[in-house]
Amino acid sequence: MATERSLAALLRSLQIAAEPEDAYALLPASTSFLSILTNPLNVTLLSSQLLTSPAIWNHPVDLQTCRRILSVYNTAAIGILQNEAAEEPRTPYAPRRGLEREAWVKAVVNGADEKSPRWRHLLLLGGVLLGFEGQNRQGLPSRIRSKVESALVKATQLALQESEPLDGIAGHCITMVLNYTFELLSDWQRSQLDYDRLLPIMVQATYFSGEGLDHAYFLGAIDRDVVEAPGKKFKWSSKSTTYNHVKAISSRPLVASLGPLSRLIAHALENVRDPNLVSDAVNSISDFVRTLLVQWRQNKLSEVDPSEETEFLEEESLKTTIPDLWRLLRACMFSVVIIFRAVLGRVLNDPALAAGSVAPFIAMQSLHILRNLYFITSRVGQNASSQYTFVNLVAIDILTQYPDLAENFLRTIKPAELGQIPEHPLERCLDLFFLNTAEHFTLTLPPQSNEELIISAALPYLAAGGNNALLEIFEAAHSVVLAVFAAPQNADVAAKHLPFYVDNLFAVFPQNLSARQFRLAFKSVVQITTPPSPLASSQPLLASTLLELVHDRAYHASSTVLPPTPQASAGKEDAANSTPLSEQAALTLALIDSLSLLRVDDLEEWLPLTAKLINSIQDSGMRNTCVERFWDALSSGEMDVQRANFCVTWWSTRGGRELVLFGEQQQQQQQSSHEEAVMSGGLGPVAPESKL
Repeated sequence: MATERSLAALLRSLQIAAEPEDAYALLPASTSFLSILTNPLNVTLLSSQLLTSPAIWNHPVDLQTCRRILSVYNTAAIGILQNEAAEEPRTPYAPRRGLEREAWVKAVVNGADEKSPRWRHLLLLGGVLLGFEGQNRQGLPSRIRSKVESALVKATQLALQESEPLDGIAGHCITMVLNYTFELLSDWQRSQLDYDRLLPIMVQATYFSGEGLDHAYFLGAIDRDVVEAPGKKFKWSSKSTTYNHVKAISSRPLVASLGPLSRLIAHALENVRDPNLVSDAVNSISDFVRTLLVQWRQNKLSEVDPSEETEFLEEESLKTTIPDLWRLLRACMFSVVIIFRAVLGRVLNDPALAAGSVAPFIAMQSLHILRNLYFITSRVGQNASSQYTFVNLVAIDILTQYPDLAENFLRTIKPAELGQIPEHPLERCLDLFFLNTAEHFTLTLPPQSNEELIISAALPYLAAGGNNALLEIFEAAHSVVLAVFAAPQNADVAAKHLPFYVDNLFAVFPQNLSARQFRLAFKSVVQITTPPSPLASSQPLLASTLLELVHDRAYHASSTVLPPTPQASAGKEDAANSTPLSEQAALTLALIDSLSLLRVDDLEEWLPLTAKLINSIQDSGMRNTCVERFWDALSSGEMDVQRANFCVTWWSTRGGRELVLFGEQQQQQQQSSHEEAVMSGGLGPVAPESKL
């Protein structure tokens, strides 16, 4: 009787509570009553009242309120399991604490009646399913679990068909509950969902609603709280309103579980029946990402290059506020990448999307989105996610099938002012994306476009290696220029710009270019000028000229050990490439690297010259490094059969071994000693006859 009186008081309080906070204070008691009541009708009544209480629902409702109600049913279900698992024996004839689980599930589910809208039923059904089956509890018999899953899916379908607008709390609640319970549903039940109705609701709730990322407006609002601190540094205080707003966004139910939610949206994209909905979702996310980039551009923090943050950002901001912001931005980036992994997978497998202009349109949209996210991606690293690599390369592969569209795309993302380095870090970041992306299209573009778009964009960065803020884009510029030169249709472009590039290459080494980078660039240039490259036909002496340049410079280069490069300091180079080298040794190694590209006739000339150059190195450690690399080039399979055969002959029978290991003087001595040696008993040299 006491329990019934307490229940009656609780139900009365739920009806007459004036403020939501008063009703929220009653939720712990409601949870306790749900798990201990023994009358199924009382359980059903309380369950129904929680979904209809005016104190809770007759006010503006957010997802935090919905999650409180979900938690009531979830915790009560866990309480039922705990009641049955209690180890202490009950007193004989003592009343049971709560209902048996099957009876309890039936009683609670009966509370999802016509008095409450369908979308609230998801809170009840989702809470029950999570309580019994979440975290691998396996608390329900398969028959009952199947019924609960079916009821949840049916309630979702009915909620999607109701006349109530689903761009408000109803849609947000459907999104949240499905996100929490989707992994618990069987494949059959998942297939019964109407993804055509569900997809737009989830995208809107996640990226544009006040319960999600809210159009990314939070990023631009931060600017007003970024102020100048002593020492001319930017400060974003942890006590500022905008920082607290960012923390609040990160704790929102949809944002806190953004990873699983993104996978749910991706699943919906893979299963929608109407292909137009895929394009609509792409457009929506494109709008969000474009706003994200614009908001970042309006933020003072975007003016600080990542390599200069310790110099221009205050300590509290570096340790507390800004890391929290980047965690949220990284979550946004990975969320979009997960979704576009599904989009491009659908494009590859759906004939309706692969045909016509839809596929290149989606590919261009995908690359535009990746570009707008690049200020985040460049911090994480392009290779940090296999899904990012998939999205990037698949979009590029699709677009390369449409050369005109590919060229138009590159023209839309080219640097605003070709021929100069922008001052703003964000503009340089976008230039980096352009160079990295354009490298994949050098075979697709005509020579004029390669020269006009790519070479012009890369030229100002080719000599920028000494600036740590430009190191990555400096490498990208060299890489894309070499890709242009290597394209078969660009032989004339290569012949025109190669002299400038080689001059620049020798000018920036070793001050602004590491030995590893120089060796790679020089070998690539030699490869461009040797067969089967078209340039080798029009300029047959170019390769020998390049080798003469590096050979001559090596003889006059410094033998002082080069200082460690930023890459080696950061641990980005392997042990072989981080061996201390002088400028002379690095140039010698560059010459050795190129030997496998030469014709046999040229090898006959350059093998002895290279061996002599190796022996001109005074430092024994560096000389041994060059000898090992020389032997590796000759014997490890870099050469083809014809070249390798000549190298073996030169090494074994033409004095190559002696020249490399002992030097030219000792080689001559050994050769002369071999000439004087005769068989025992043999005739010596015959004296010439005297003239009469």
